[in-house]
Amino acid sequence: MRFCSAPGPKTARFAYNALVASGRALRAVVVAAVLASLLLAGGALWWLSPGRGIGAWRQGPPPRPWAAWRRQETVWREQGLRRPIESRYVPLPAISIDLQLALLVSEDINFLGHGAFDFAAIREAIGEKERGGGRFRGASTITQQLARTLFLSNERTLWRKLREARLAWWMERRLGKRRILELYLNVVEFGPGVLGAEAASRHYYGVAAAAVDASQAAGLVAAIPSPGRDNPDTSTPRWHARQALILRRMEHASWLRRLLVALDRSERD
Repeated sequence: MRFCSAPGPKTARFAYNALVASGRALRAVVVAAVLASLLLAGGALWWLSPGRGIGAWRQGPPPRPWAAWRRQETVWREQGLRRPIESRYVPLPAISIDLQLALLVSEDINFLGHGAFDFAAIREAIGEKERGGGRFRGASTITQQLARTLFLSNERTLWRKLREARLAWWMERRLGKRRILELYLNVVEFGPGVLGAEAASRHYYGVAAAAVDASQAAGLVAAIPSPGRDNPDTSTPRWHARQALILRRMEHASWLRRLLVALDRSERD
């Protein structure tokens, strides 16, 4: 009759070590799961809290100074310059339809139809990057740009983009499309220290924002991507090319013009 021998010391030690290792692995998994849950809960709580007094921006002139205003003052101070910021608030009905249209066809043609983010534009930008390489084309909505202009720095970091996305999400819910468009046109930079459509219209063309024609509107909006370098005063080839492109887009966006006119009339009635 044969009997199984008892496991030797080496076998027992191996089994013990395996048991200890599995226990440690299990503890690591549990700790990781708890941490992940805490991070998700904290992230959700952070996202669902506005964090800033967005309510203060619901109507009337935007509170001064906003982030872009302070950045320009800092630049001038570092250069030893003492210059006033040019800015004059006007309500949206006092900004020409041509200027509203020029902005939308240039910066965010689907602004009135999407939420805080334009996922179609994001997919298109990713596709262009994959097909042609080179620099990644931006797909920020007007709401995202406004969040950055009012509250954030220009640093290219993931944290800044997350804060921008969260603010844009809340601004869409608290302010609405018309107010966002009005704020954007009153705070966006059209040149060094030239903030907002009214100040820019008077600075470059000597007319009020309500009187800007299609060519002037395209010229103003053509300055937005690089206002310090390409604007109606510098009249660079890049600025002229942008102005011509925006004019062509305006001609092909009669549907959007009609929508803007209808919204303007409904607000005046």
